[in-house]
Amino acid sequence: MTALDLLDNLADSTRPVSLNSDQTQVLFGPGVAKYLGELARGLNGQRVLLVTDQGLARAGHEQHAVDSLKAAGLHVTVIDEVQHDPTTADVDRGLAVAQQANIDLIVGLGGGSSMDCAKGINFLLTNGGRMEDYWGFGKASKPMLPLIAIPTTAGTGSEAQSFALIANSKTHMKMACGDKKASARIAILDPELTLSVPPSVTAATGVDAISHAIESHVTTARTPVSQRFSRRAWQLLSRAFPAVISKEQSGHTDRKTLLTDCGAMLLGAHFAGAAIENSMLGATHALANPLSAHFGLAHGIAISVMLPHVIRFNAGTVGGLYGELAADAGLCSADDSQAGAILAARVVELANLVDLPTSLAACGVTQKMIPVMANEAAAQWTGKFNPRPVDVTSLQELYECAM
Repeated sequence: MTALDLLDNLADSTRPVSLNSDQTQVLFGPGVAKYLGELARGLNGQRVLLVTDQGLARAGHEQHAVDSLKAAGLHVTVIDEVQHDPTTADVDRGLAVAQQANIDLIVGLGGGSSMDCAKGINFLLTNGGRMEDYWGFGKASKPMLPLIAIPTTAGTGSEAQSFALIANSKTHMKMACGDKKASARIAILDPELTLSVPPSVTAATGVDAISHAIESHVTTARTPVSQRFSRRAWQLLSRAFPAVISKEQSGHTDRKTLLTDCGAMLLGAHFAGAAIENSMLGATHALANPLSAHFGLAHGIAISVMLPHVIRFNAGTVGGLYGELAADAGLCSADDSQAGAILAARVVELANLVDLPTSLAACGVTQKMIPVMANEAAAQWTGKFNPRPVDVTSLQELYECAM
């Protein structure tokens, strides 16, 4: 079954499914993480580097992964101190451990941070140099090690992408380093792993996934294939996000129903990641990165604040495409002239469901930094794919609207 087949045939989001794309084999369903060791052995791994974080160590997911790998007869080295929004320093520390252990396979377990750090280590271990050397796309000249990606949040969709998002440890500006060879060989999507995620993380990562679906649908690089992924992602996420949040807030205990909704979220985030791989992103992400660099805003929170403003900014250019998304969510008809505004309002409603801030002032952002951030946002790669052209002036206006 291909990913596009699954788009049309997803009837039960808790049913174990295996699908393949040109780059990545995907295993999806509750409990499929138990197959990690078997899958790693199938890739001829002997010495595995497990890249994860302390939160997953405390939740027990790290030990389960180690046990599965060891049961398959593999030697395991663990790096479990990956920081939120990993930097070049995180990658360099991981590289030193990987070199000493002489690894031949990498597993990234966690949110986008762990998976991106795993990819970054792979770049440097196999091709040498610094992360800055791979800023952009297609700059790795040598083969890379097999990577298994296991997301534990429904957020970045990094397991579906060939890019590692790594921040410069000195400037804190993020670099998108991409190469098809960096794509995960296998992605394991197990909704059971997302049940231990704190509600605040579910909220921020969920909004990020929603932004990926919306932005990828309208970029200048969009294709019919990427838009199928974008729309299916949005259909899953726009329904499942409020359902999961409602269940978390009410203390819902029906595990089967919760797993169904969490599965829809996880698969929606994956499809949105696949859309990005084919279409890139837009101005929202260009605006978000300087906010994280200067004010330490979590990526999902920065996205949540900026996305409605970018939707309104783009509406006159791609109103019909926003109409498709608004209609998919039952907000209005696809040809409604106010579809962009209605979609933006819905994004604000979703942020309010989880008490995310809806203004930059509420995030502690200062007016005096806006010109600096606007210049930095204009240099971000993602902004170049925004459907309505952006420059320093328009980006500054968007920041000011969000204040």
